[in-house]
This record gives sequence, structure tokens and C-alpha cells, in this order.
Amino acid sequence: MDEPGSTKGELAYARVRELVLSGELAPGAVVNQATLARRIGVSTTPLREALRRLAQQGLVELGAHRDARVAPLDAGEARDLVELRQDLDPFAAGLAAQRRTAADLAAMADGLARLESLSDDPSPGQLAGHRRFHAAVYRASHNALLVATLDGLWDKTDRYRRHALRTGRSDTERARRAEEHRLLFELVQDRDAAGAAELMRRHVETSLAARAAGSLTTSHRPA
Repeated sequence: MDEPGSTKGELAYARVRELVLSGELAPGAVVNQATLARRIGVSTTPLREALRRLAQQGLVELGAHRDARVAPLDAGEARDLVELRQDLDPFAAGLAAQRRTAADLAAMADGLARLESLSDDPSPGQLAGHRRFHAAVYRASHNALLVATLDGLWDKTDRYRRHALRTGRSDTERARRAEEHRLLFELVQDRDAAGAAELMRRHVETSLAARAAGSLTTSHRPA
């Protein structure tokens, strides 16, 4: 039996989104819709539905014809993402310390145990593991709007994180980030809201996304 149209649209959306976020479809790449549809095994109708959703999220740009373009990396967007996360991630971490449940702590502990230091060319699994831990933290805020907002910000941030990793990191930096993850878990576990928020603020300020914002050439933006 054929899958319903909406199911095919969801499948196409998930597959193309992963190709974009993983970098398999590189920033700025022009993609022919017919070719992409064959690649992911769907017709062009659900693919167009998926591309429209991704365009609304700023991950692709739709042309007048049948081509789509992966949104290029932009220093201004990277800066905007970091500025938002400097407020929202610490806020979520503070709420998590106040509201976390035993199930939340179990999810964080599982994410921490699976967390690998990101290599200079991380696999989708490595990025997913990093995301899993941080998502477990902000979902413990039990604020649905905050979680949805951070989900969207993290989707966009992953592309900049991958870009920054190409410049390499020292073993000292990798060890420091791993220690910050461990300490964040302990602060949330101990219900230290102020400590969790402050550590998360520093974590974002020195993040790979912040490095990307500084390394990319700033695009022209209106004053």
C-alpha cells in the first residue's frame, strides 16, 4: 500500500533536512528538485512540500523554476543565533535545575554517557549525541514554547557548529567542553539554578557557533 501524501511529505522533509544539517547538501549548493526526489526516493510533489517547510525555516531558498538552493552560511545569522542562545539556553538550564524530574535526570545521564567529543569532521551520530544531551537539559525546563524555540535555534546552529569544527580544536579545549557538560549535569541535579544558568551562559559564549560567527565574512545587512 502506498504511503499517504502527508506521510510522504514528512518523510521527504526529514530526509532533506538531515542532508542539509549534516552538510551532505553543502551551504549554497543548488539542487535540482527532480534529481533530489530520485535521491531520496519520493516524487516531486512531497519534495516540494518539504522544501517549502525548509524555506520557511530559512534552511533552503526556492527559485522561480525547479531548483532549490541550500541557504548559505551567514555571519549575521550566526551572530543572531548566538545572541538568542546566550539568553535562552541559560534560562532553560536554570528552569531545568528547578523543575527537573527523575526521568529528566535519567535522560541527561544517558545523553552524557553517549556524548562523544566532536571530531573536526563529525559524523551525524556525533552531532546527534551532542544535541541529545543539550536537548535533555532544555526539555527539563518543562516550558513547551521555550523547548520549541530552542529546537529551532539548535537546528540552525548545527550548520555553523560543523563549519567551526573545520578549523580544528585543541585537546585542551575538547577536555574543557567535556568537563562543562559534566558540571552542567551536576548543577541541574543539585538544583543549583543560578550555577547552571551561569555555566550555560559561558558555554554558549565560547561555543563553536560563536567561533563561526567570528570567522565568517559578514554579509551586507541594512542598518
